[in-house]
Amino acid sequence: MFEEAESDPKLSKEAFARQEPRLRTALLNAQYRLLNRADRSLLIVIAGIDGAGKGDTVNLLNEWMDPRHIHTLAFDTPTPEEAERPPLWRYWNALPARGRIGIVFGSWYVPLLQEAASKRPDTTFIDQQAELIRRFEAELSANGVQVIKLWYHLSAEAQAERTQRLLASPETSWQVMPVDLKVPKKFHHLRDAGLAAITHTDTAHAPWTIVPSADEQVRQLRTAEAVLAALRLRQVPRPARVHKPAESRKPVRIVDRLGKLDYKVGIDKESYDTELGLLQGRLARATRSPKFHARHSLVLAFEGQDAAGKGGAIRRVTHALDARQYEITPISAPSAYELSRPYLWRFWRQVPTLGRIAIFDRSWYGRVLIERVESLIGPAEWRRAYAEINNFEEQLAGNGAIVLKFWLAVTPDVQLERFHERERSPFKNFKITPDDWRNRKRWKDYASATNEMLARTDTHIAPWHLISANDKRYARLQVLRHIVEAMEARL
Repeated sequence: MFEEAESDPKLSKEAFARQEPRLRTALLNAQYRLLNRADRSLLIVIAGIDGAGKGDTVNLLNEWMDPRHIHTLAFDTPTPEEAERPPLWRYWNALPARGRIGIVFGSWYVPLLQEAASKRPDTTFIDQQAELIRRFEAELSANGVQVIKLWYHLSAEAQAERTQRLLASPETSWQVMPVDLKVPKKFHHLRDAGLAAITHTDTAHAPWTIVPSADEQVRQLRTAEAVLAALRLRQVPRPARVHKPAESRKPVRIVDRLGKLDYKVGIDKESYDTELGLLQGRLARATRSPKFHARHSLVLAFEGQDAAGKGGAIRRVTHALDARQYEITPISAPSAYELSRPYLWRFWRQVPTLGRIAIFDRSWYGRVLIERVESLIGPAEWRRAYAEINNFEEQLAGNGAIVLKFWLAVTPDVQLERFHERERSPFKNFKITPDDWRNRKRWKDYASATNEMLARTDTHIAPWHLISANDKRYARLQVLRHIVEAMEARL
């Protein structure tokens, strides 16, 4: 795989000079076509042998193209804030908008490469990282982010020669990093690590290109050609299938869980007041415990029919919390800024750090509910979303988040009664909108979509709690009880 690069091919300055004007013009034109179409973004992942000239080459790309529309994304050791979130959070957070180019240093490949380059690599860890990467890149590609990966390679002798040549001149010695000097001693480990990464993660939708790097002209030419070829593709290469968590691959039986709820359950006011105080006290203690702050976060997603009492349930939860500890995110139709990135991007941005609580009034499930029922997206997109959502929640839980999802359910007659009550009340009439009435006309469609959503995304790490909400007091207590019991079990 690395044979050509390690043969250190050469290109004369004259030959390069003949091709340079053509490449520069073609790259700039292709960049502006991407910017004007804004149908995708392009991520260029930079990796390879240290001291192979990666930084120089990226500087050249910025020189040959318009740097105003290129974002160089450099990731080092995670900051304390980044370390408290799932590993992929910082990469999701930095994704460029459609029409833009992102060049990524210190990418999501670092943990895999570091382990593969060790003296006794853990193959299980490498396989897990490779699976995480394949899922991530497949999801990006399926959501309009084109990914290409460049591995800069040269022989051990050429790397050492280049390092010594740069050190020999005060004008270039600053380009040599301490890590470059260590490469000769561990070259074969680094080579094997690159081979492992490429073998595990080279796909049609996120391909690796090996760039021979001993000769500056060859390195620049091959890089420019790889980027130009990616920009000239008519559309983002789509994965054959998005890699799904194991639970998502199991056969799913869809049942009418909404129809089987007991909507007659309720509680009297005196019992409600007593139990409400007790549950809020338990919640306050759990969220203030040192163990929660050190190891966990809390993610609560509230869904349900319009007028099911989501806002009231959320207020009873937050009454027990420190206002400095939580954030409520109401979800509505995405803005143009949000639409320029993958669907889950705006939810990744709200992932809490340890000890904090994120509450979503409606959530990422809009893709398989509103967007599906209202035909805002095609069947391929909402069907793919089940796996993407399960993957998202799996990463949250894997980082210590306690993820709970609530569906507050009411019957059509109770909803109608509450709609009329809102219209009559000067304090509530802002809550009723034409969308509420339109959604009501499609009650059966939403019920069908909800039952399928529950069947495909109710997992042990992020369970759905389906709650009868005809009696608001009963629903509020049920929400609090589920949160308290889940937190006390973990703490």
